[in-house]
Amino acid sequence: MENLDYGIIGNCKSAALVSKTGSMDWCCLPNFDSAGIFAKLLDDEIGGSFEVNVSDDYKITQEYLWETNILSTVFENGEDAFQLIDFMPRYPREDGSYYAPPDVIRFFRLLKGTPKLRVKYDPRLEFAREETFNENKGDYIKSFTRQGKYDAIFLYSSFDLDDILEYREITLTGNAYCLIGYHEKLVTQSLDRSYLKFQRTKTYWMNWSEKTTRYSHYQDEIMRSALVLKALSYKKSGAVLAAATTSLPETVGEERNWDYRFCWIRDASMVIKVMAGLGHVKSAKDFLQFIIDIIPNKDEKIQIMYGINGEKELTEHILDHLKGYKNSFPVRTGNAAYIQKQNDIYGILMEVIYQQFLQFETSLENSEELWTIVRGIVMIVEENWEKPDKGIWELRTEDRHFVFSKLLCWVAVDRAIKIGEVLRMGINDTKWKTLRADIYNDIYKNGWNEEIQAYTQSYGSKDLDASTLLMESYGFIEARDPRFISTVQATEKELCRDGLMYRYKNKDDFGEPSSSFTICTFWLIDSLYKIGEKEKARDMFERLLSYSNHLGLFSEDIDFETKRLLGNFPQAYSHLALIETAANFSKGLISEENYLGVF
Repeated sequence: MENLDYGIIGNCKSAALVSKTGSMDWCCLPNFDSAGIFAKLLDDEIGGSFEVNVSDDYKITQEYLWETNILSTVFENGEDAFQLIDFMPRYPREDGSYYAPPDVIRFFRLLKGTPKLRVKYDPRLEFAREETFNENKGDYIKSFTRQGKYDAIFLYSSFDLDDILEYREITLTGNAYCLIGYHEKLVTQSLDRSYLKFQRTKTYWMNWSEKTTRYSHYQDEIMRSALVLKALSYKKSGAVLAAATTSLPETVGEERNWDYRFCWIRDASMVIKVMAGLGHVKSAKDFLQFIIDIIPNKDEKIQIMYGINGEKELTEHILDHLKGYKNSFPVRTGNAAYIQKQNDIYGILMEVIYQQFLQFETSLENSEELWTIVRGIVMIVEENWEKPDKGIWELRTEDRHFVFSKLLCWVAVDRAIKIGEVLRMGINDTKWKTLRADIYNDIYKNGWNEEIQAYTQSYGSKDLDASTLLMESYGFIEARDPRFISTVQATEKELCRDGLMYRYKNKDDFGEPSSSFTICTFWLIDSLYKIGEKEKARDMFERLLSYSNHLGLFSEDIDFETKRLLGNFPQAYSHLALIETAANFSKGLISEENYLGVF
């Protein structure tokens, strides 16, 4: 069974995916949301790749360099061995800015013997819409299009460029490098220069990791997930991507294929809350500046998602010349969901703003802008909370009164009141408290199904939904409340299958979901832990961790039967939930060990 056995490398500008055999099968330059230069992931015939191929007698192993986003792939056959180090440069300059060009460096380190390899350099610019031409220009290989939209990239290498173009066997007699640049280099490239960039990038990531909060249990898993979330952050604007890819299907052969290379307010807000909790305050401040920048007018409605530079129009297109991952058509760019109405985004964003006010100092200018946004959000919630919407799962059919959307409207008003208390504003206090009570009572009355003994997916429905498991973590209900315990138990019984969770089981736009949504399993595990089923929760957690790929990475979904990873990859949602669950377990385990006198 073929899995998503890839590692992600990136520099907070773009990213690439490298397979466990060293093939770069996904890369978009110059930015995350640019057209692919390698997209074998979406079409293994015409998508394009950058491969390092060796004979079958080589054993290949892969891991990340310690606490970095630098990937190491070792090729060894007993007598000969070399290490392939893949990274995208990122490190601070003397003036405080960051060097993070749209470049990918592949550094070949000779370990022993005289290994033989071939480099298959096969870029297909603009998602292979038009033919890509490769020319040896002496100092570099230029790859470019002649028809359609013009694009070009440049490959610099210490290997003979014709050996690369002709796919000839290369004998490694010393260290070597390949550098792909979106821009032509003005300074002569060399092996020493690439090595220096590697060391500086390695130092950057290790310094970043050192600033991350440490935990006594599950530290390696938490750190790898934090590094993934950092890699999905777009430094230029403060946006956070949902995932690095487009159109990896939720189920092979089906059409639930979406472009996730954008900033969903909900996903990003959840990520930022987790990152701030890990000590990365700057990420939270950058994201809130992104929010301030995309909402310049007081009467401007908040979209559920934006482009990474704040683009408001994300028109969906189908690339019908690509056959899709494992023939799962269609391949999409853009995402039509940007026009949807989802009332849950207000509460999740307000939670981040509240944490910012509560924990960190904010400049007066920034505070005033955020307070304006807070008041604007409350006005929007007041006008819209009683209306149906598309819900957290972005159903493209009719709008409904989703319990989770109502819950997050309550959160929005609750946190606005608390922000007002932090700022000692007292503005609209009585009115806001009345609104909060009205929403609470509405959910308490209409969200609960007496027959099912649970909060359900939507008002008047018997269908259960994993999102109701978050009612406790948002402060709507206590963990020991009989209603919450009953909701957790009913939801597990209905939606859990062999230790993995459905989001919901009722039919949606494309029929009944057939794969597990990874974040929902983390939510169930966390909820079981909170209601006292700790041993069961820990067993489920350990099992779920074993379903990651060989590098500890998760996509959006997991196949119930085969446990293969599915959906866009790596998925911010999955990794933020892993961190939250692992952190809760770690704190609980410390308490138990202290109680038992271990320390």
